[in-house]
Amino acid sequence: QVQLAESGGGLVQAGDSLRLSCTASTSGRTFNTYVMGWFRQAPGKEREFVAAINGRGTNTDHADAVKSRFTMSRDNAKNTVYLQMNSLKLEDTGTYYCASKRAPASAFVVYRNSRTYDYWGQGTQVTVSS
Repeated sequence: QVQLAESGGGLVQAGDSLRLSCTASTSGRTFNTYVMGWFRQAPGKEREFVAAINGRGTNTDHADAVKSRFTMSRDNAKNTVYLQMNSLKLEDTGTYYCASKRAPASAFVVYRNSRTYDYWGQGTQVTVSS
């Protein structure tokens, strides 16, 4: 069982920055044995992939829409992943979710498919205004 808690969302203006955090409670399993992902969902739209990172933090993947503006990272000592979001745009508005998928700590692979992930947080709202 994994519990995920996102934080850091808010109302910002276009061009601003935000950093989202997602802290995991892993019931004793070490955090580096989870691939982590960030997804977002805008009103009336399907949930979409934003970024993912492998257990050791040596491999990341970012959606084309956010590449060069968003950076996903992790601190395994704190059981936390982050999403640094810069140069925010109106279209970045949505609820942001983190998700986890068990994997060997040595795994390099990350996943874009939301169905791959086992556990999800409740989400944090990001609203970008003009």
